[in-house]
Amino acid sequence: MEQSGASTRLAGAVQGLMSELVSALRSGDRFRLAGLVGGGDGPEATADPALAAVRVAGADVVLPSVLLRCAPPEADDLTVLGKAVHAYPPPAGAPPTSVWSHWAMRRALLRLDAGLDGAPDDGAEPGAEWLEDAPWQFLTHQLAVLAPLALPGEDCAVARVARGRPVDVARGFVRAVRRRDWLQAAGAGRWLVLLDGVPHTLGLDTGLEFVAQMGGEDARVAFQVRAAQLMRTGVLV
Repeated sequence: MEQSGASTRLAGAVQGLMSELVSALRSGDRFRLAGLVGGGDGPEATADPALAAVRVAGADVVLPSVLLRCAPPEADDLTVLGKAVHAYPPPAGAPPTSVWSHWAMRRALLRLDAGLDGAPDDGAEPGAEWLEDAPWQFLTHQLAVLAPLALPGEDCAVARVARGRPVDVARGFVRAVRRRDWLQAAGAGRWLVLLDGVPHTLGLDTGLEFVAQMGGEDARVAFQVRAAQLMRTGVLV
């Protein structure tokens, strides 16, 4: 029961955080992460569902400043992101998506000239071998999980795999829509707006609108769709 309650609190915290991020993407206003997360350190910090929600959202917590013509994150916002990086490192044997998500958070901090508080960082990317020959269904699922890596101008191993398989990602998008997996469809759609060679018959703009309508009660879906639409229309810094 206690574990179930913790999961419920985390799910609520993720929805709340993503709702605030969606609002920032729609309004163009600066997003303030500090204040949503407690200021403690140590065990009490890792028990905070709001900080865990930051780890779930990953590098997307700074996406408004990346995509919109608004001020960069404040130093205390980046401090919160740094706390999540330190509090939730991927354990030994973690799946590649967890390792890549953590790498993306660290990369976001370094791009924004925020230190890692003395944590070592050699800039090396994790491997992407598990994706290179993956079936298109699995590829799409993994890319959707790693949607925070879908950024204009991003060059990393995962992005290179995606760029080499636009038709497979398009097939995965259609499959996710048919299965009513709106979160996977939204994440795949975010990748597709950045890829060359996507079939014109896909109708991506209409598809994204449909995903937003059907999955709109989930703030994670609304966020990914809005991010995809902003990148699609070129409303960037």
